[in-house]
Amino acid sequence: MNENLIDVLIFIYENYMDAETQPQDQTLLEEELSKAGFEKDEIRKAFDWLDELAWRQGAITDAASSTRQSSRIFTSSEQQRIDLETRGMLLYLEQSGILDPVSRELVIERAMALDTPELEADDVKWIVLLVLLNQPGQESAFALMEELIYNGDPEVLH
Repeated sequence: MNENLIDVLIFIYENYMDAETQPQDQTLLEEELSKAGFEKDEIRKAFDWLDELAWRQGAITDAASSTRQSSRIFTSSEQQRIDLETRGMLLYLEQSGILDPVSRELVIERAMALDTPELEADDVKWIVLLVLLNQPGQESAFALMEELIYNGDPEVLH
């Protein structure tokens, strides 16, 4: 099975993070992911990616509660990896209230941490979902994003 890091993250989310029963230790989860056909290297990268996300979310301060509007200028390396369509989607998510400026920055940082040359909009949607998953006060944004991923544009955003 030729899978990339985002596929491992999606598999973990759909089978363990969103489920009632989660493996009690990382070793068991790694074994289950191997049995599902994922390469050990990609599994390790996925865990490292999730650990880094958790660390960065834990480091968020009062900036998360800020209601200030901000504009985001993408660097040239970000523009190379995050295409115009995906940047537009991020702007849409922010204007719709799904992302705040701090969450947007986490999404961009975690997207850039993936070792893929170009990111597709669908990949970034999953990153948004994972960023929102454990952020306090973002439950409704998470629900809207989950609806967006599984069923297309939620009607409440129109």
